[in-house]
Amino acid sequence: MIDYLIVGAGFAGCVLAERIANDLNRQVLIVETRNHIGGNAYDYYNESGILVHKYGAHAFHTNNKKVFDYLSQFTEWNLFQLRVTTNVDGQKLPIPINLDTINGLYGFHYNEEDLKEFWRSVAQPEAELNNSEDVIISKVGSELFEKFYKNYTKKQWDLSPSTMDKSVCSRIPVRTNRDNRYFTDKYQVVPKDGYTKMFEKLIAHPNIHLLLQTDFRDIRESIPFKKLIYTGPIDVYFDHQFGKLPYRSLKFSFETFDREYYQKTAIVNYPNDNDFTRIIEFKRLTGQLHPKTTIAYEYPSADGEPYYPIPRADNFEIYNKYKAEADKLANVWFAGRLGSYRYYNMDQVVDQALTLFESQIKPLYSG
Repeated sequence: MIDYLIVGAGFAGCVLAERIANDLNRQVLIVETRNHIGGNAYDYYNESGILVHKYGAHAFHTNNKKVFDYLSQFTEWNLFQLRVTTNVDGQKLPIPINLDTINGLYGFHYNEEDLKEFWRSVAQPEAELNNSEDVIISKVGSELFEKFYKNYTKKQWDLSPSTMDKSVCSRIPVRTNRDNRYFTDKYQVVPKDGYTKMFEKLIAHPNIHLLLQTDFRDIRESIPFKKLIYTGPIDVYFDHQFGKLPYRSLKFSFETFDREYYQKTAIVNYPNDNDFTRIIEFKRLTGQLHPKTTIAYEYPSADGEPYYPIPRADNFEIYNKYKAEADKLANVWFAGRLGSYRYYNMDQVVDQALTLFESQIKPLYSG
């Protein structure tokens, strides 16, 4: 009999499998519906030999030393600081908005003190921030909201920012200096040999077994197991008893060019033009040396693999009903972005998995 059946071979599932196998010496079976491990972080070499991220750009960043040190057991890293530009008014300008963004957009020659005064002059603070539109306008005013955020958000979510929970845009920074890094975390890296190789090392323990292209619902009655960790969509586990939780998905169109590089930054956003939201150039992410380059056009979609939980109050109400049912179950844990219906970054999923192991699973075997 399997000690732990884990549904899903993404970060949450693989981290928990590694901990249970290595630390507790228990037998683990991972069941995954896709034909690969790694979840949305899966990468592979395409027909031209270029390492691409199948499900969009994944740049690892964290301030959490525990998470960084843990993953460092399974990969060497390339240092990488993501830089993103956005196509506005015919210019490629840094995003998040900084000093160079404003000077480039308006032809100003501001210094940092000038920009601080500019932000004070355009910001439209509200007594109460009720939604994502309020959050952005309170920082940058209506004009920059229209140019940089409104249409991008509408394409990404198929919702107006005025109808979206304020958490979606609360973490968008506004800078007064020339720092053009997308993230400012202490640790900013990509796995030296790719994410898939890192996942392979995570689950290399002989106690870990893997079934790909397998739906948990098809085998739950035929494979005996003692405990269950579920990292798939929580509403699917309960057969949509309280309704379906909505997600936004992404679709990608890949193109390879016989040239060294296609664009100057790893990601270029297109908030106001085209149906796609951005263009990703993978060599700019991975640091791979290759005479050709591959890009991907990213198209938000209502259909497809679940990527982003849609943060609205009515959706959280549905989730909380599922969470209440989940809390009643013995020897069943829900984890990961889909199991928690939260828009977690990669490091947050790893941290959640490590915390779950240390606080709830490991204590079962102590004393």
